[in-house]
Amino acid sequence: MFSGGKRHYEIVADMLPCGAEWIDITVPLSGVFMKYERYDDVVIFASGDPLFYGFANTVLRECPDVEMKVYPSFNSLQMLAHRLNMPYHDMHVVSLTGRPWDKFDEALINGENLIGCLTDKKKTPQTIMQRMLDYGYNNYTMYIGENLGNEECERVTEAPQPPKGVCREFSYPNCVILKKTKDRPRPFGIPETDFHLLNGRAKMITKMPIRLLSLSMLGLHDKKSFWDVGFCTGSVSIEARLQFPHLSVTSFEIREEGRELMDMNAKKFGTPGINSLIGDFLEMDVSELPKPDAVFIGGHGGKLKEFVKKIHDVMLPDGVIVFNSVSEESKLMFEEGIAAVGMSITQQTHITIDNHNPIYILKAQ
Repeated sequence: MFSGGKRHYEIVADMLPCGAEWIDITVPLSGVFMKYERYDDVVIFASGDPLFYGFANTVLRECPDVEMKVYPSFNSLQMLAHRLNMPYHDMHVVSLTGRPWDKFDEALINGENLIGCLTDKKKTPQTIMQRMLDYGYNNYTMYIGENLGNEECERVTEAPQPPKGVCREFSYPNCVILKKTKDRPRPFGIPETDFHLLNGRAKMITKMPIRLLSLSMLGLHDKKSFWDVGFCTGSVSIEARLQFPHLSVTSFEIREEGRELMDMNAKKFGTPGINSLIGDFLEMDVSELPKPDAVFIGGHGGKLKEFVKKIHDVMLPDGVIVFNSVSEESKLMFEEGIAAVGMSITQQTHITIDNHNPIYILKAQ
């Protein structure tokens, strides 16, 4: 019994023994594994190293007790590095094959020196470079390997980032290596004057010292999902994404102007991957969103208690909420809302910046 993809069968068909049977690897995979169960031994053909984002990982997941012997070859990113005579021991690898941008965005923000990308037919070299250029990451040279291992049509291309990105189409399968040419500034504490502001109103943005203190109280280094409720200019979301790029960041704002502000500021400071939602938070269906374990409430429209209740209902265990109060009234409202859902205030700070009004920074768990 032998198995593999259709293109693997085309390669090995003439080598199979007389009477051999073949199982095509097609979706849904559950049907493939049902067929495997009928046999004591199956030889599976896969490309490159099947333990490198490959089918062997699927086998181990579906059949954790299986006895498996792997005969690997070089994976595509290794082959591209070999063609380039490029040392790759410190390469940060990201798979975009059927996957979201999250890990790629994280690698960009972290400024990895060498990023290897496995592509698919949607996340192509062109779309990868365009995303980089949209967010100001013009500090990498891109190397593209097409049909690696196929002597008839293999091709390797170097593409320094021009202003308009990559123009030509690349044949599939392909992969990409990004090599950093220079560091990109990654500020810690962005001055509020550097942001695009709502109608130019500097008072509508969380001041930088307050922003950093609030993020510190949220303890984002070990959190997974961060919600910024009432993001306005997006300053808190952007600062969180810059300093903690592993986070899933979901941001909410009722004003339509917030859509453009978040887009402009995220591109200015190089923070792709923020999911910004416009509309009334209390009316939004949040059931399909990543559940938060850290929430910052930056605006509430007088419905703070209702906001706290909705957040609490979906929050992960040991979740944290931080709120900045500019008045005794909103401070009391937050304390009452927190008590009503069984949470408690665990930390609070009273701080004044320059000649602005004093602010309470409250943390609830």
